Amino acid sequence: MLRFIFMLCLAAPVSAQTFTTENYDPGDDDGVLNPEELSMRGALDRMRYGERHPMMGIIGYGAAKEGNHAVAREIFEELSQNGDVQGMTWLSWMEDNGLGAPENPKAAAELDRRAMELGSEVAAFNYGLDLMRGRGVAMDQDAGRQIIDKAAKMGSATAQHLIDNDYDLDSVTPDADNWKYEQNFF
Repeated sequence: MLRFIFMLCLAAPVSAQTFTTENYDPGDDDGVLNPEELSMRGALDRMRYGERHPMMGIIGYGAAKEGNHAVAREIFEELSQNGDVQGMTWLSWMEDNGLGAPENPKAAAELDRRAMELGSEVAAFNYGLDLMRGRGVAMDQDAGRQIIDKAAKMGSATAQHLIDNDYDLDSVTPDADNWKYEQNFF
């Protein structure tokens, strides 16, 4: 019997397929031979074909932290377009810091606002800071404080820390970033 199984294995046709985005098609009748499972490339291929995975944000974070901003931006843009608040928050961070593209404080503030409206306490805190600083939006200290208060009520310990420190922005961000928040009127 073992000899029969061995001979059957030798007679079976072997197909070598390199797994890339170009040949990944989950709808293909033959399926995908040995798709990459636990790699960034495999996750990206699946995302590009519309498959959703709850770990995509973590993969994007890893890409951003290793300096692969093009991949991180692709992931966070996809997540943001699908209403994922973590994706919006991370894309806002990239826009605000000019990672993978020129700095875009307006886009960052808009992403913060959208994610806040979807219930993110982190985004509410960030949007409150945007308003208080006038970064990407018109400066509005009162509206910013109201949104910071909202973030604290949602559970943001950082927002509560800011409130406890009489809304002193230096208590929550390093002074090394102050250059970003200077008002330029020219």
